[in-house]
Amino acid sequence: MNGHEMDAGRRDAGNRETGSRNAAERGAGSRAYARGRTGAKTTGTASGKPARERIVDAANRLFYREGIRAVSVDAVADEAGVTKKTLYYHFRSKDDLVAEYLASRDQPNLALFAAWFDRAEGDVADKVEAIFTELARSARHPKWKGCGFLRTAAELANMPGHPAMKIGAGHKKKFEEWIAGQLRENGTGNPDAIARQVMLLMDGAFSTMLVHRDAAYAEEAGRAAGSIVRAAAR
Repeated sequence: MNGHEMDAGRRDAGNRETGSRNAAERGAGSRAYARGRTGAKTTGTASGKPARERIVDAANRLFYREGIRAVSVDAVADEAGVTKKTLYYHFRSKDDLVAEYLASRDQPNLALFAAWFDRAEGDVADKVEAIFTELARSARHPKWKGCGFLRTAAELANMPGHPAMKIGAGHKKKFEEWIAGQLRENGTGNPDAIARQVMLLMDGAFSTMLVHRDAAYAEEAGRAAGSIVRAAAR
């Protein structure tokens, strides 16, 4: 989710974007871009990553950090170390690139939520609450920018048919269905409705933290989610 995402605000979105790595990537990108402008082959770098993967990585960094409307295709190409022509060879439009940006965050975010849930001690209510606790910890990282799925949806609110909107909706639904599955396996009553309530608390926490920059909102939402799950188990 998220996120979300954790998106949900995602911990790895903050952890991997350290200053030293960004500096190295920008340096490598500028050199590769310069070679591309002279017609040199730009299908890979010294790291061995193909051009498409580098483009998606660059889009992830820039779109998450600055927003999709604020980042041009030229900026993504420059960050990736490819020519604009190469970018358009892999993606027909910026819309397609934005959709791929969210698609690339889908499974990693869901896997992160599952890892937080699995390693938490206690019953299913404790585990659900732990997701929010971990989200709060991620949100305290200075580079946390909220849920990439929700932020993109806000920027595309007047374009409901945009492919990225469908990917974002699909991601949120997957998280909700996964929570419902965990609740069902643990004998929680009315798991679909409870999962939806947890989903509402999760996205509410994402949005409120982004407004107030206070991770305590996620912790409070987690306590509410835990209480809901416990009540349904009685």
